[in-house]
Amino acid sequence: MLEFTWPWVFLTLPLPLLIYHFFSRAPRQDAALYVPFFSILSRLQSDSENLTSGRLLNLICCTSIWLLLVLAASRPQWLGEPIQLPSTGRDLMMAVDISGSMEAQDMVVGNRQASRIDVVKAVVGDFVERREGDRLGLILFAAHAYIQAPLTFDRDTVGTLLEEAEIGIIEESATAIGDAIGLSVIHLRNRPENSRVLILLTDGVNNAGSVSPEQAGQLARQENIKVYTIGIGADQVVQRTFFGARAINPSAELDEQVLTQIAESTGGRYFRARDVSDLVEIYEELDRLETIEQDEQTYRPTRVLFYWPLGAALIISFLLALVSIPWMAVFGRARQEPEVAEDAENQTTAGSEA
Repeated sequence: MLEFTWPWVFLTLPLPLLIYHFFSRAPRQDAALYVPFFSILSRLQSDSENLTSGRLLNLICCTSIWLLLVLAASRPQWLGEPIQLPSTGRDLMMAVDISGSMEAQDMVVGNRQASRIDVVKAVVGDFVERREGDRLGLILFAAHAYIQAPLTFDRDTVGTLLEEAEIGIIEESATAIGDAIGLSVIHLRNRPENSRVLILLTDGVNNAGSVSPEQAGQLARQENIKVYTIGIGADQVVQRTFFGARAINPSAELDEQVLTQIAESTGGRYFRARDVSDLVEIYEELDRLETIEQDEQTYRPTRVLFYWPLGAALIISFLLALVSIPWMAVFGRARQEPEVAEDAENQTTAGSEA
């Protein structure tokens, strides 16, 4: 179905007629000026008048251009058939840590070392693809928390934004877990009460931000938001040094106590992902979250069409400009100038011989 976003624009259709009838023409100012090549200008003017004598054609073209411009300004669009959106699902916000520690390569994928962030992108990306019927949102946080994608049914876009997230786009020297939870609360609190879920993934401890994780957890509990927390990172990695191999704990700073407290206080659960298989199992468990009945919604796909009349108006304007140019007079003058120069040269030669 064709629809106009701004139909009131059509009220401007008679504007050219109103200007023509109610506004006087600018006064013509004639001035005496001696033009040595007046005869050439006269021929150009006469040729131009002959070429543009089709006033009716000009009027039709100008009228068409104006109508097309008004049509484009009204922003026509084509509305498709209504599409039924899923009536079951959850409002699921994902908060992903992209601080500098997420670059640690303590995960093993196919017998090779991989960074935590690369593993998260692969596993969470697959999880996003399977969440059909859920509204998904994405928050990225390091020293600050930012909304990367608001709640949407567009899983492809959320997956793409997660894949394009790079460590360093946010100040990476700290981790603001409390701010990430608080920002999630802001975007979830207006959704149906029994469908609000936050999945927070981090590998560190809160050491930045204006809200503590405990305070943010209380806000989430007050808004009936269920928080699932995931701590990622291996417990032990063998590091080779000049003095030999030694085992270190790359997840020593992971604050499991706070993450567990936040999850349990909101009715969620804390998960520990020490390797890829753990992370896959965690998201398979989250994937089995019971769906919730929601209000039935529909939407109609929209395709904008304003560029068609706008393009047609530009083409007609270009053709009208081409037709209005006195090509014969221009080319005739170009041919005449060498002849005039040659006659002047001949006269000069004849005078010198005399």
